[in-house]
Amino acid sequence: MFKYLVASILGLFLLGCLEQSKNQGSQSKIEGEEEAVLVEPPHVPPPIKRSHNTKVIVKLEVIEKKMNITDGVEYTFWTFGGAVPGKFIRVKQGDLIEFHLRNNPSSKMPHNIDLHAVTGPGGGAVSSFTLPGHESVFSFKALKAGLFVYHCATAPVGMHIANGMYGLILVEPPEGLVKVDKEYYVMQGDFYTKGKFGAQGYQPFDMEKAIDEKPTYVVFNGSTNSLKGDKALKAEVGERVRLFVGNGGPNLVSSFHVIGEIFDNVHREAGSNVDHNIQTTLVPAGGASIVDFQVDVPGNLILVDHSIFRAFNKGALGFIKVEGEENKVIYSGKIEDNVYLPEGGAIQEVNEKEERTIAKTLEDQIKLGKNIFVQNCAACHQPDGKGVTGAFPPLAASDWLNKDPKRAISVVKNGLTGSITVNGEVYNGVMPALGLSNEQIANVLTYVFHSWENNKHIITPQQVKAIPIEKAKENH
Repeated sequence: MFKYLVASILGLFLLGCLEQSKNQGSQSKIEGEEEAVLVEPPHVPPPIKRSHNTKVIVKLEVIEKKMNITDGVEYTFWTFGGAVPGKFIRVKQGDLIEFHLRNNPSSKMPHNIDLHAVTGPGGGAVSSFTLPGHESVFSFKALKAGLFVYHCATAPVGMHIANGMYGLILVEPPEGLVKVDKEYYVMQGDFYTKGKFGAQGYQPFDMEKAIDEKPTYVVFNGSTNSLKGDKALKAEVGERVRLFVGNGGPNLVSSFHVIGEIFDNVHREAGSNVDHNIQTTLVPAGGASIVDFQVDVPGNLILVDHSIFRAFNKGALGFIKVEGEENKVIYSGKIEDNVYLPEGGAIQEVNEKEERTIAKTLEDQIKLGKNIFVQNCAACHQPDGKGVTGAFPPLAASDWLNKDPKRAISVVKNGLTGSITVNGEVYNGVMPALGLSNEQIANVLTYVFHSWENNKHIITPQQVKAIPIEKAKENH
């Protein structure tokens, strides 16, 4: 009997704590005011140090602007604060938010904002419909802690979101978040252009593709290159990294994964419950997640949507560059490289279908070759041709590539397995045959040879055709 009495008392106590937490935001006292620090991705404002609640003034401007969605491809983004995703907003549970939505006079469309952190009609959308050159002001109490999406909700809603009108607002719990060494802001979105992936020049929005949910691009932070090269996220061995991960959609669910890491802690859908040791977490369209992990070894960690063709063929790929001392116990690197020759083996076949657009000039050939490179090669060898140290050899100023154009043709046509030395560094891996036509191989190699301080060889389809189709073999 005593056991059941204790359980009942404990249950009432926990229920009281839950109600106290639930009412935390609505009953808090407001002291003073401050203007919110708004930060563009991939960075976030610093953690909130104050212990009291205050009035937070948020000033966010809508700007319609052309930016590159990938190399050589312009798109008109509609943005909150000039960036995709919009600027990161950080407040505290119980704060009173005075929101100023400003629509730049150069805008062609009215806009508003729906914040999933708002308890009220339309998440603020009803009160924030704003014409170009105007400002709307409304307020709300941050009642619940969590990481929330905000987006435009002006008709047609899907089009506004598809053009990049989304971002994240973090409502910290009263006690704040557990301290980490680095915090970053990553948000996925799917984009719909008239032209195919990599088609050069200005590309307008395609409503039919959007309705059919067939995106041309799926990217992090508004571009295929937003988290690559000099823009890669950075960390040191031993540091704990927190990612605020959002998904603006408008259509796709993200299977968010970091290749080379396991999430120590995951706030699924950015709620209060925390799961541990998670490999991949689903982030719904219009949802978010908070993940953190300690980095233990140096190298490049790769952020992907593990619906994997989106990563390597539509752009949902980024990097965390980790520097520091190696730990061979945790990760040894390759210890041995032994020959393995199973019986049989199929001869690789190459699709010899004629390319739709035949290059008539060297300029055409380079332009077409760049499109092929972006679609098939950039994910590994990187958009700047510099490769990934220890994984994918550089094509930029490559002594191995420039020494023998016929060998380069054979590699693209037949694939490559084994060890090669490029600019003094040994690479050991597998490159599959890509199934390109003779015309496509000639174009992409001509583009590579005319880029990044290479020796400007011109490759013709006739030269490609002269190279025989072979069994995959080691090349040194």
